[in-house]
Amino acid sequence: MKYLGLCTDLYELTMAQSYLYEGKTGTAVFSLFVRKLPEKRNFLISAGLETLVERIKNFKFGDEEIKYLKSLGIFKDDFLDYLKDFEFSGNVYAIPEGRIVFQNEPLVQVEAPIPEAQLLETLVINTIQFETMIASKAVRSYLVAKGKKLVDFGFRRAHGLEAGILAARASYIAGFDGTSNVEAGREFGIPVVGTMAHSYVMIFDKEEDAFRAFAKLYPKNAIFLIDTYDTIEAAKKVVDLAKEGVPVVGVRIDSGDIVKLSKEVRKILDENGLKNVRIIVSGGVDEYKIKEWFDRGAPIDAFGVGTKFITSADAPYFDIAYKLVEYEGKPKYKLSPGKKTFPYKRQVYRYYENGKMKYDETAKWESKREGEPLVELVMKNGKLIKELPSLKEIREVVMSELEKLPENYKDITKHYEYEVKILDWE
Repeated sequence: MKYLGLCTDLYELTMAQSYLYEGKTGTAVFSLFVRKLPEKRNFLISAGLETLVERIKNFKFGDEEIKYLKSLGIFKDDFLDYLKDFEFSGNVYAIPEGRIVFQNEPLVQVEAPIPEAQLLETLVINTIQFETMIASKAVRSYLVAKGKKLVDFGFRRAHGLEAGILAARASYIAGFDGTSNVEAGREFGIPVVGTMAHSYVMIFDKEEDAFRAFAKLYPKNAIFLIDTYDTIEAAKKVVDLAKEGVPVVGVRIDSGDIVKLSKEVRKILDENGLKNVRIIVSGGVDEYKIKEWFDRGAPIDAFGVGTKFITSADAPYFDIAYKLVEYEGKPKYKLSPGKKTFPYKRQVYRYYENGKMKYDETAKWESKREGEPLVELVMKNGKLIKELPSLKEIREVVMSELEKLPENYKDITKHYEYEVKILDWE
């Protein structure tokens, strides 16, 4: 088994060793939060908690990991013995996956002896930032797609295989209907979708022969890629094939003037009795293109969304931090310009007006406020205390949250800052 103990930054280990030598083993609380939302994000979708829990369980040090650390020549044998027996024993508090969150809200809080909580810093930031970032990007396409199908086509352009797999998970949570990623389909039960590439069409002497061959083998998935040579002429060939009795489920356009081509193709299909044949568009698709195409009246039925979503191209990182907020019951915080933090383990309370989110408060965990509490205890003494929700259940949470979100925050073209009140500074 490959343990994850080395999936950390070196200074986490050097600090942990020093803590132990100085007798600093009291209970600490670290809080993960986004300081300020990117200019092109009005809200975020909390995601990645299940992934984090599994990674924490596997954050251990086997013989190979200990051997490598020993080779660095900076760790003492008794510290290496500590790591060899390491198993997280603390508590994890988190806002559940699928909830809408905002700036300065504790997405995850780790409460444990200071060496343990410190060692998890890199793992926590890396895990939660990525899936939250991708879910928050994907949901923007969902908001402008007007109920049309969205499929993750981004695997090949993801920043690594693992990123592509976890992005498929995050996009499904955020409203996508499927993925081209077969491994994500296997691992998470997400519907897998895919048809043909241009290479397939080019292998055949005639374009229509490629369509015919594909439909013969996959009659229920007979979606033809029609922009290899001439999109309009290919659409006419699809009509001829349909008249021959060849099944036609849809056509895909991957290039060109999408608005113009989709309108012309729709007209050709409709005039020949193929009103049920869907038009799918891929190639450079993101929320901005979807909105533009629909604003211009493009008759598109589904989208393959890839590169710009899976890299969160317009907001490829968050100003996210994992900071010490409490040690041995005492408040801890930074006063650094631009990086001021707030102390204590916290609860987030949400307030509504006419069924819509109005503002949030963050307050000391022991405080009792009137709003809806968002933060839950997830792990206690290193153990998961209850079964985590399924992807389908998380997806349903997202849909419910979007209904409660005021309309202005759904606007992908303007920035609005939601009010988060930070209480209990002392």
